[in-house]
Amino acid sequence: MYRFLLSRQWVILTLVALVLIPVMIKLGFWQFHRHEHKVAQNQLIASSLAARPVPVTELTAPGRDLPHDDMWRTVTATGTYDTAHEVVVRQRTAADEQSIGYYVLAPLVLGDGRAVLVNRGWISAGNDLTKFPDVPAAPRGKVTVTGRMMADETSALSGIKDTRGLPARQIMLINSKEQAKRVGRPLLGGYIEQTGPEPSGGKPELVPEPDHDSIGPHMAYAVQWWLFAAAVPVGWIILVRRERRDQVAAAAEAREAEEGEEARETETAGEDAPPVPAGP
Repeated sequence: MYRFLLSRQWVILTLVALVLIPVMIKLGFWQFHRHEHKVAQNQLIASSLAARPVPVTELTAPGRDLPHDDMWRTVTATGTYDTAHEVVVRQRTAADEQSIGYYVLAPLVLGDGRAVLVNRGWISAGNDLTKFPDVPAAPRGKVTVTGRMMADETSALSGIKDTRGLPARQIMLINSKEQAKRVGRPLLGGYIEQTGPEPSGGKPELVPEPDHDSIGPHMAYAVQWWLFAAAVPVGWIILVRRERRDQVAAAAEAREAEEGEEARETETAGEDAPPVPAGP
């Protein structure tokens, strides 16, 4: 009855369906895990931003990698800016997520001689990318900075290529270990993304608070993949039944045609038969 399933065409179609089902299920779980990661990260950001501010030295130390759970924690640091070692970070976007420019990165020297990197904010790149841009002057004297604690950037985690041979005082990644070699003093691990005080004249533009409300489309994508996986066997069954119905209809038409041909042959044979002679 279903012998057609052994044909080359149907064997290939069935194998493709059997491959697609687990692949789509796996893709659905991949999107689901991305959804879970996004939700967990949003919760971490929200709780970190809501936590009480702490001195930066409570969370980090020279050469230390910032634990993930301490990301976005509000910290304070008091010291004096080392503007001689101030640099700019290339290819960074403004709050409008469209304008490309620089982050201004400066070491803040603490009272004990150690320093911490401070992302003072964003400035426009200008027209000449080969020279150090005009950077709004950092506050002079002792200043207390408030900001979000961020982990050192790496190419592996950020996807940003650490390009070499850049113009003087321009970098691609914010990394305390690399900057410590230039600054010549111990730098606390990670860096502060400044939120206060507000710079004079609004320049540099402070980096906005990270979005921790949107969960993205990952859950919807996961459900779509699972629905696709469920639709494959349903579609396969529908195609099998349609093929079986078409074959049954074709066989019935063939029988009718054969029976009609036999009837016509019988009728023709009767017409061609010699007449039966009448009796005496």
